[in-house]
Amino acid sequence: MVEIERKFLVVDETFKQQAVKQTRIVQGFLTTDPERTVRIRIKGNTGFITIKGKSDAEGLERFEWEKEIASTEAEALLKLCLPGTIDKIRYEVPLEDVVFEIDEFFGANEGLVVAEVELTHKQQKHPVPNWLGKEVTGEVKYYNSQLSKKPFKTW
Repeated sequence: MVEIERKFLVVDETFKQQAVKQTRIVQGFLTTDPERTVRIRIKGNTGFITIKGKSDAEGLERFEWEKEIASTEAEALLKLCLPGTIDKIRYEVPLEDVVFEIDEFFGANEGLVVAEVELTHKQQKHPVPNWLGKEVTGEVKYYNSQLSKKPFKTW
């Protein structure tokens, strides 16, 4: 239930040629409190509720709990969420022993493309493909919960 991930900006769209899957995601937040966020997500045709704890000092590690729910329940819960729905397409790119999840944002966050890679431990090495740009791990403004309140287009 502990998530360890690094986050990077993406410098071009060549990752799309390596993607094995792409899925539309719409999500909102019931709370964006820095101590805990509660997210409602529809990923493809499946709903999820996710609770995330506060990140560690490096922004690499935090508690995460997720449960699949019916998409109809997720749709109803999205109506209760705070303003600022996130709309994105997630691309999955497997490289060596990891999978990069690249999110291309739309709406108020259009123009932002972020890659995340989940790791099994903090010191784990991962490939560095040409499309991977500046690391933004721990930069709070790139958290989806913050993008819902202060979208990329307003920076």
